[in-house]
Amino acid sequence: MEWAESTAEQFLKDSLPRRWAHVQSVAGRAGRLVSHLGRDGEILHATAWLHDVGYAPPLAVTGFHPLDGAHYLQTVDVPARVVDLVALHSSAAAEASALDLDEEMAGFVDERTLTRDLLWFVDMTIGPDGQCMDFEARMDDVRARYVPDHYVIRALDAGMAERRAAMARASEWIDSVGIADQV
Repeated sequence: MEWAESTAEQFLKDSLPRRWAHVQSVAGRAGRLVSHLGRDGEILHATAWLHDVGYAPPLAVTGFHPLDGAHYLQTVDVPARVVDLVALHSSAAAEASALDLDEEMAGFVDERTLTRDLLWFVDMTIGPDGQCMDFEARMDDVRARYVPDHYVIRALDAGMAERRAAMARASEWIDSVGIADQV
């Protein structure tokens, strides 16, 4: 896991400290799930560290951070599963579609597993400064930062059912293993 953390730190800590705070909290929350997931725990934790690396100025080629992060990770021999999870985290496919990037995203696989849902959960319950937020507050926070006709809002709306479903599945699993008070 150290490689994922050091990669995120290298690209985000100095250039994007607010994003770095978000990533640290997302990874911290994911880290509390690791021991309950078996082998997938490592995948979740690594991906939580790396999910926003595409925001880093040297990596921001297209300006769409899930795609830029995934492209970078492909060049440094990161497992394909981590690359795919980064590319498609938190309903990124809906945003890619709003940006006409469907073709560029076509090579990535949305695994639609518990690990994927938990990644979305930890990302969508941590605010931009690393603060814990419930899902609805986090979505309201995103909405407050953009005008109603912005592509981010259109994508948020287009992917909302999928986001809610992933949140429900992740929450149900967290409750079923009895760790809701730890996450």
